[in-house]
Amino acid sequence: MSAPLSLSRPLARLMAHPLPHWAEVALLPVLNLLLALGLTALLVWAMGSDPVAALAALAVGSLGSADAIGYTLYYATNMAFTGLAVAVAFQGGLFNIGAEGQAYLAGLGVALVALNLGALPPWLLVPLAMLGGAGFGAAWAAIPGWLQARRGSHIVITTIMFNFLAASLMVYLIVNVLIAPGSMAPETRRFPTAADLPDLSAFGFPSSAPVNLSLGLALLAALAVWLLVWRSPWGYALRALGESAEVARYAGIDAGRMIVQVMALSGALAAGVAVNELLGAQHKLLLAFTGGYGFTGIAVALMGRNHPLGVLLAALLFGALTQGGAELAFEVPDVPSEIVVLIQGLVILLTGALGNMLRRPVVVVLALLRRGG
Repeated sequence: MSAPLSLSRPLARLMAHPLPHWAEVALLPVLNLLLALGLTALLVWAMGSDPVAALAALAVGSLGSADAIGYTLYYATNMAFTGLAVAVAFQGGLFNIGAEGQAYLAGLGVALVALNLGALPPWLLVPLAMLGGAGFGAAWAAIPGWLQARRGSHIVITTIMFNFLAASLMVYLIVNVLIAPGSMAPETRRFPTAADLPDLSAFGFPSSAPVNLSLGLALLAALAVWLLVWRSPWGYALRALGESAEVARYAGIDAGRMIVQVMALSGALAAGVAVNELLGAQHKLLLAFTGGYGFTGIAVALMGRNHPLGVLLAALLFGALTQGGAELAFEVPDVPSEIVVLIQGLVILLTGALGNMLRRPVVVVLALLRRGG
């Protein structure tokens, strides 16, 4: 019995070294992504198709032209907003899976301002529409926060329920109240052109690509979240609450108020989807404009380790998969377009449920490299 024990001691000493922060937030997600792509390539090969051609079509379809990059960034913008919404709540120990409904209700706020204040100049109308969306999203998210803080209702259950409530409410309002007169399609009339967000054609993107100024707003939102959560007293209190509610209360932090505040902030961030979709692309309120971005945001936050920079990189990846998958069906018809869903599922599995599967070998390799250096 002594030999196995003696052999295990060097390994135990190596494992005692903590994983560097850069490896935690960058190296592990990249390795998990490569593993997911490798498994996908094996499955494509098992189906009798060329895995290299399939992955190349994904890459070219998402990044091979200015138009493709524009669509990739457009999708990534939505995922960045919802990923930030999930990540900021998670810093407070809250698993907000209601970003889909919060973004949907934010669309109502955007539409009400754009449709009723259309006589205002663009420099005033657009910010007011954004504030309207942020206000509706924040209010819708604050209700589950209040229910948990004051009534003990679990945030996961209430946010799930509020997704369904938001969908039902929006269907009723769009079909019966806000529908354009004489229209058979469940959508409002077009917003005034004063409410249109500028596109990014000045940066070389074709006008056909829907990427717009919301991309810059998503980058600013990520910077604001970083400053607020990691560089402010409020953010310190939020992270303390996320680490231990009991310790936070002992330190004098009002946990109930903090929960309501961070949920409201989460809902306001999710409203960026409404800004990007309605003011930047669709220019009208229509059914299901959120397109599941609220749920994808959960995977984006998980892969990004709930850090703003990680969320932006993960959103870019998922945006590229969404756009590349649309091109995959045309370029490689033998490979079903659902392979993109498979890749996303593997990424979520390997970065979420199995996120630490590669931690031990990475710790050992890094420790051996440090010893050798």
